[in-house]
Amino acid sequence: MSNASLHESTNGTTPVSPDRVTPADELMPPSPNDIENGDLHARKSKRGSSSSSSSSQASQKQRTKRPVQNHNALIKYGSLLLLVGQMVGLVLLMRYSRTHIDGELYLASTAVFMMEVMKFFLCLGVVFYQSGSSFPALGTELYNHVWASPHEMLKLCIPSFLYTVQNNLLYLALTNLDAATYQILYQLKILTTAVFSATMLGRRFSGTKWASLIVLTCGVAVVQLSGSSDSEGSDNDDQNRFVGLVAVLCAACTSGFSGVYFEKILKGSDVSLWIRNIQMGLPSIIIALITVFVEDSVEVSRKGFFVGYSPMVVSVITVQAVGGLIVAVVVKYADNVLKVFASSFSILLSCIISAFAFDFRPNLLFLVGAFLVILSTAMYSKPESKKRGLAQRGQPSPIPRGNIRKTSLVM
Repeated sequence: MSNASLHESTNGTTPVSPDRVTPADELMPPSPNDIENGDLHARKSKRGSSSSSSSSQASQKQRTKRPVQNHNALIKYGSLLLLVGQMVGLVLLMRYSRTHIDGELYLASTAVFMMEVMKFFLCLGVVFYQSGSSFPALGTELYNHVWASPHEMLKLCIPSFLYTVQNNLLYLALTNLDAATYQILYQLKILTTAVFSATMLGRRFSGTKWASLIVLTCGVAVVQLSGSSDSEGSDNDDQNRFVGLVAVLCAACTSGFSGVYFEKILKGSDVSLWIRNIQMGLPSIIIALITVFVEDSVEVSRKGFFVGYSPMVVSVITVQAVGGLIVAVVVKYADNVLKVFASSFSILLSCIISAFAFDFRPNLLFLVGAFLVILSTAMYSKPESKKRGLAQRGQPSPIPRGNIRKTSLVM
């Protein structure tokens, strides 16, 4: 067929057969290139091939997306399960190791020192793996971020000191309080973190969040007034509930301040969390060692550094050291709802296990206080309203953008 006859057929000279449905693409005027080559179906074939290519690419993406989603879900829920186990296991093991003594009681200061050493080498192993399992690359990372960064190391001495004090206070608290009461009272770290975030970072909280903090304070007060304790606390005259309460309050304050200070340092920095932990680990080890000789130098010289150590004590140190790694994974993969579930479930699980392992018998006041604490945790982690979320992302909103700040407190 000549080019002229092709042109006539497309202009309507040649009628279209009634039993054939002509696609709209064929009724469009052909391009000069199509006319020149005598190919009316060029665009049709191109569109068909591109459509099939797009569909194959979409199906390929769908097939590769499902395993990734399943893998992330496995990591997310697996890490949450580990977090609940770590939160409950650490408290119960620490309480057991401080109350069930077969001989000499181990020194809490030495346990904190060994925990800091173990945590330091765990973070060192993670950085070594991220550096391609290369010792020269690891040495370069350590030189750049430790030896060549004295100003950063000096800034991190403050949270290092506070975390060391906090860990010693937790041993003191669990020597004088049962595991369930400790779990509930230690939720005051939410209150202290919020207060320090508002004062140090200039954050603004919604009315619901402030109400949740009031509910939290009331719940903790009710639990303390309940006087519930396990058999170890009621039978041991050396345990002082008031000392335990003061230790928990001080630990919550140091936890809130050091956490907010650490977050302030991390802002605008491209240094990884593992490098930061190594930077904090070095002064923490030195401070913990100084604490051993300041507090327990006489005991260490008389009985030895590892007096009272047993497989149970080693388990406590190990669980506390790996807890930081678990929290880092949870922060990366889990959302606030799941973290609140983990925190609330750990409180309930601690109460149940304490009832069987330590003969813990909560009264009505304790149950009311525990309910208020769990309720306040859920209220605090409730997502902000849509308008506030739009304002935080910079989208148009009737709320002034300058007055809204995003909260990122880790439960």
